[in-house]
Amino acid sequence: MPKLTPKIILEGTRLTRKTELAFALNEHPRIVGPRRSRYHSPIISAEWCGFTPFPWGRGPINFEPGGEEEARALAVFDTWVRLIELQPHYSWIIDRFHLSARAYQLTAHGHDLDFRQLEGRLRALDVHLVLCTRREGTWEAARAERLLVSGKPSQYDDLDVFRREQELLRRLAAESSLPVLELDTSDGDLDSLCGRVADWMALTGGLWPREGGSPGGWGPLRAVPSGPGPSAPAGRPST
Repeated sequence: MPKLTPKIILEGTRLTRKTELAFALNEHPRIVGPRRSRYHSPIISAEWCGFTPFPWGRGPINFEPGGEEEARALAVFDTWVRLIELQPHYSWIIDRFHLSARAYQLTAHGHDLDFRQLEGRLRALDVHLVLCTRREGTWEAARAERLLVSGKPSQYDDLDVFRREQELLRRLAAESSLPVLELDTSDGDLDSLCGRVADWMALTGGLWPREGGSPGGWGPLRAVPSGPGPSAPAGRPST
């Protein structure tokens, strides 16, 4: 039986069940293989707000542009892709990544980021992108469900914010060079959603290593520089 090595980025605005789907995919037998016990397959997320020492702070998506935080954010994307390049024959589930960063920066600051070089590396690794979306008429029920567990209910006050971000993410996904599946998650049946992702990945061949050797290229190891500044950013700000 061939080894399962899918690499899946889940993108989408809030209330589209991305995180629930990430955890479900990471335990689904058609994605990671049959298991008799839970296992520590990697899930990473650009949504982690690790740049600031307070809750709901800034991170690789909502960084302050044009300075040290932007350089640090780009270095985070570079580092995560580098990690996958070094361990390509494994499954990787990513809950929000570079498209979310582009969408936030465009909306909040009118600032676009050029991730073409990063996408070239992701494409060489056979990374697939799943855009999670929600149908009109289902946003209100999704918000009511989320408010039962949310630690910051005010972020769900204006559903039009999410509608606009969904349309922007659709545009950015259409511009992407990665294979893209738009997945309507409105019904919330995680097993069915996992099955649809697995069907698509099987159809494209993205579940297994490609013939002809390792995806991407690990190349020589790079030294970690001393000092506070990050190096080798994933992309460059466009002018």
